[in-house]
Amino acid sequence: MTVKITWAEASARRLERQFLAAPAETGTPVAEIVGAMLGAHAQVLSAAEVSVGVRTDGVTRADVRAALWEHRSLVKTYGPRGTVHLLPAAELPFWTAALAAMPTGRSPFARDAGLGEARAEEVIAAIGDALDGAYLTIDELGDAVVARTGPWAGDLVMPAFQTMWPRWRQVMHRAGQRGALSFGPNRGRKVTYTRPPRFEPLAADAALSTLVRRYLRAYGPATPVHFAKWAAAPRGWVGELFASRASAGEIEEVGFAGGPAWVAAGDTEFPTAPVRGVRLLPYFDAYGIAAQPRETLFPGAAYERALAGGQAGNYPVLLVDGVVAGVWHQRRQGRRTTVAVEPLGRLTAARERELAAQVARVGDVLEAKAELVIGRVTAGAHA
Repeated sequence: MTVKITWAEASARRLERQFLAAPAETGTPVAEIVGAMLGAHAQVLSAAEVSVGVRTDGVTRADVRAALWEHRSLVKTYGPRGTVHLLPAAELPFWTAALAAMPTGRSPFARDAGLGEARAEEVIAAIGDALDGAYLTIDELGDAVVARTGPWAGDLVMPAFQTMWPRWRQVMHRAGQRGALSFGPNRGRKVTYTRPPRFEPLAADAALSTLVRRYLRAYGPATPVHFAKWAAAPRGWVGELFASRASAGEIEEVGFAGGPAWVAAGDTEFPTAPVRGVRLLPYFDAYGIAAQPRETLFPGAAYERALAGGQAGNYPVLLVDGVVAGVWHQRRQGRRTTVAVEPLGRLTAARERELAAQVARVGDVLEAKAELVIGRVTAGAHA
């Protein structure tokens, strides 16, 4: 008989495994937290710092930066969906192999502006060679790539932000996903890039198997459509991937949200107690992006207010009892930050006290004194 999982049970387990039901114990390595999240979205680094910080006791942005730039237990690079993420350095062997094995889809560029697969491989190799033991700005990296490949790599053919970028930049995200590129510490206001420590990637099949099981442990039960949306991978290909993992006995079917879904094999224990509590999640937090069904996580008015055309992550969100119940925004001035929270319903006095504690925790993570203001959030969605 197929096990049936309720939303309340799934939500409780996801929050528990995401260290959102209760924060991780003091001393838990930052990389362990990021691994549980399946990467922390780091397009906005301060948001990634908050994502990690609210899941732990005592961790601040300084701890996250130390893990990145000093201990190198974290790597800032291109991860799922081709977007910038923090990933545990120790997990790069499976991440790079899994991401490289996913179909890339058709190039959005015209034939005369594209690279082609052979030249794309040449550029990725040149990027890795140029960054080996070096920290280069984007212009320095571009010069190094052109010197190693040819003038064609520097042709200004990519429309970007009202200007044109050189051809080689079409595969920067692929270079990151292959382990040839990662971000380095800023040089003044300029971003730098370097190559992460060398490692041996897993075999593609083993890496994809690891990724599916890790995703289901973190965010299951889930369907192939949920995974495809999270990974920005073709649905048909993901359907075949899940079918192969099921045939191998690595995942099993359960009932969830009115239909079939999947969990890692044997991982069918769920908490019985419902989720309670208030949490603040920043821009692009992994939980808000990955947890599905989205219309259940963002019920009623939250679907219109806290999403951008159905896209999660563009607003920081207020969670109440495991579902989105508002949006928020923080504005920093020196050592102080004002956190404006817009609930979509009435908060009890007890909930307001919980919210104040969460706001204080956000301030601690950002090493600032935080002030809570409850009212309309006027900031628009992040691009």
